[in-house]
Amino acid sequence: MITGTRLTNTLQHQPGDDLPASMQKSLLDNLTTAVLVFDSELNLRYMNAAAEDVLEVSDRRVHGINIRELFIEDQSSLSSMEKALYNEEGYNKREAKLQLLTGQSLTADYAITPLQDAGEANLLMELQPRDRLLRIRREETLKAKQETARILVRGLAHEIKNPLGGVRGAAQLLERELPNAELKEYTSVIIEEADRLRNLVDRMLGPIKPPRFDETNIHEVLERVCSLINAETGHSLRIIRDYDPSIPEMSIDAEQMIQATLNIVRNAMQAITQSMPQSDGCITLRTRILRQFTISNVRHRIICRVDIEDNGPGIPKDMLENIFYPMISGRADGTGLGLSIAQSILSQHDGIINCESEPGQTRFSLFIPFVSHKTEQQTHAGAGRTP
Repeated sequence: MITGTRLTNTLQHQPGDDLPASMQKSLLDNLTTAVLVFDSELNLRYMNAAAEDVLEVSDRRVHGINIRELFIEDQSSLSSMEKALYNEEGYNKREAKLQLLTGQSLTADYAITPLQDAGEANLLMELQPRDRLLRIRREETLKAKQETARILVRGLAHEIKNPLGGVRGAAQLLERELPNAELKEYTSVIIEEADRLRNLVDRMLGPIKPPRFDETNIHEVLERVCSLINAETGHSLRIIRDYDPSIPEMSIDAEQMIQATLNIVRNAMQAITQSMPQSDGCITLRTRILRQFTISNVRHRIICRVDIEDNGPGIPKDMLENIFYPMISGRADGTGLGLSIAQSILSQHDGIINCESEPGQTRFSLFIPFVSHKTEQQTHAGAGRTP
């Protein structure tokens, strides 16, 4: 976090070192730290772009409103801010719980620094969301565990498929030599089960082909998934679409993204079917744009967020941390591969999937960059080919 002293020096007049107002605004708007300035009545005078992202509001919309309307915090903290104004003593607060205008809650650290502008008291707040840091740390841990699991699965698959091919080949040779047709029934079972096991191993490995990126509207992907689910349920399951129509086309592999999304929506449909009449079930598909979003230490200027929310029974807490690993399933007849494959596909798009669940509400959130570094590699490779 940038210290109050450093920002104070930037905001306050320094003789002989003037910066144009446009450059000062540009400097503040390009900071990753959320910066807000309040007057002596704790009314908002300024917020930079990072603060708009954190608080999910625009400066134009909330300019001039009181801090009590901008977010809700305990009364003692507001009293401390008022004292800081008149005592001219700054302070820091860790893990403050803020309730935003959007209804969302935010855990954040902030620093309060009093400022003087032409004799008028102002208050500088530097806000650092803890939720985002915790999410990034959780994503890094999840990706590291998944990569370890993927290496183990690939090694295991190699050890299984080699002898499996030998078993299948031997069964085929034996079948040709058997004089009795009734005995061939047993070799057929061996061949069929060997094929089933091979297919299972292939599915555990996830998509083999690298993604083929092309400009696609994410809503076309979601509408394709909706049509498939409607066909499976006979339109008995309610699907709510909450789309942001301003989202432009993005560079993705449409077929793989359909597969990833369908795996999640189908899981939601199956969970609903097992716990309630299908007509009582509801799945919501929501799309939004997020700006300056970090995925695995890479900061993306703009990404698309796709939420898949259902009103099913929820995921048990003891399973929630492991649902993206292969062979983890809450259903007796499930293979536990759908979410693992979906996460693998998102990973190939430089994205990630998060899940939050409680009884009656489960939300899977897909965070998809508009342009991934793999897209750029594919573009450069294509440009380097000779006709």
